Amino acid sequence: MQSAHPKGLYLIFFTGMWERFSYYGMRALFVLYMTKALFFDKALSSQIYGSYTGLVYLTPLIGGYIADKYWGNRRSIVIGGLLMALGQLLMFFSGMYYRQVEPATWLMMGGLAFLIFGNGFFKPNISSMVGQLYPPGDKRLDSAFTIFYMGVNVGAFIAPLACGFVGDTGNPADFRWGFLLAAIGMLISVVLFLALKNKLIVTEKGTPVGLKPAKQTTAHDAGNLAAPGFTKKHLFVWAGIGTLILIAFYFLLGRDLIGAFVFALTIAAPGLVITDPSLTKIERQRIWVIFIVAFFVIFFWAAFEQAGASLTYFAEEQTNRELLGTVIPTSYFQSVNAVAIVIFAPVFVWVWGWLGKRKMEPASPYKQSIGLFLLAIGYLVIAFGVKDIEPGTKVSMMWLISLYTIHTFGELALSPIGLSMVNKLSPVKFASLLMGVWYLSMASSNIFAGTLSALYPEPVAPGSGLTHVKYFIGFEIASLYDFFMLFVVLAGVASVILFFLSRKLVKMMNGVR
Repeated sequence: MQSAHPKGLYLIFFTGMWERFSYYGMRALFVLYMTKALFFDKALSSQIYGSYTGLVYLTPLIGGYIADKYWGNRRSIVIGGLLMALGQLLMFFSGMYYRQVEPATWLMMGGLAFLIFGNGFFKPNISSMVGQLYPPGDKRLDSAFTIFYMGVNVGAFIAPLACGFVGDTGNPADFRWGFLLAAIGMLISVVLFLALKNKLIVTEKGTPVGLKPAKQTTAHDAGNLAAPGFTKKHLFVWAGIGTLILIAFYFLLGRDLIGAFVFALTIAAPGLVITDPSLTKIERQRIWVIFIVAFFVIFFWAAFEQAGASLTYFAEEQTNRELLGTVIPTSYFQSVNAVAIVIFAPVFVWVWGWLGKRKMEPASPYKQSIGLFLLAIGYLVIAFGVKDIEPGTKVSMMWLISLYTIHTFGELALSPIGLSMVNKLSPVKFASLLMGVWYLSMASSNIFAGTLSALYPEPVAPGSGLTHVKYFIGFEIASLYDFFMLFVVLAGVASVILFFLSRKLVKMMNGVR
């Protein structure tokens, strides 16, 4: 077996890098644009931002299904990329007419719609195509996804700096240039993929991958290339079940419409897949592993995604950001994760490879539990840093940097390995759809993250030294220490349960590691 990776992996690396440049470049400016140019209040801006990030992870389910059933990966990636480029251009035009709030808002909403649906076609297909470059059981797959993940984070690191440099200048008229730069990044991604896909996106035997389902007649698993066989009755039944779940979340549990829809789909979509009558017993067991691990991953991302909300409040209000006579902007702390991934991803590639050669590499579910455990450790570290401090007291930035770094280790153990696991366990006919279900768990995580972020302790009055006491399923949150310990408990308990379930899950994987 060859040790070098296929050249197609590096095309996917750069295609994904530029797409993430586009996404994170726009995201770095988005809330600032709404509050400083359109003068939306923080509550409305946060609501729009939260709905956008949740729906970004929802639409891969639709894009994955269409790719598996009709278009194939290649066509879906190109169409998704072009839709996102158009969305960024609409954001540019919104920024151009920001003084006219109503048309600028409609242009922005149109841009968000194109970005959401374009992402749905692009994200699951670029991820699932990585796995198709390798034969079944290839030991290089985990390291391949880690390399792919490193490319994603190179884009995530560069984008806020570049787009922020031209867009976040203090002049509201300049936000459009940041959006335009994001559009250019997306177009580079599409052009690069179109130019080299026929030459590089092939198996080691030279067989093209990612074609339309009807045309892709040879690959590593040719016996499973039929498209999903959902009947109209099957779809109707699960649509009805999903509707009932949505009603329950909306009316009985008091969720907002988008949250209720995301949670309902998170339950109904896996039900649709797992009850497909064409699945074999082994396929069904492997898919159950994906769903069970995805459930635990929700707790990881709900805690991890505090970076964009409660941890940003913490950086702004209770972190001493002075360094060498200057004050580090709050937004700069967002780069710690991306920088750490670029630095440490090769280390994780080496570690998994070293363990694999000695037949000591842990199976995917164990790696997921390690990721959750590291997340809990990160929050435990910062909980000790804020223990017994008064509200308004600022602590060293090293506590926050340490948390982000440890969280990066957890992310590297969990996220790229999770993508690899979905690829290895999915029947080929469900490859992109199940990748969409995996991302759907992240959509639920973003909604859940917003619920948890609302528990961040707030002072009763400025300088009072008292905070509003909040509760989460009986857990009292009266201080920052309580708040961070909540995540220690959530992630820690999930880690322990998943660890002890892992032996059973490995058996259900039926030989896949």
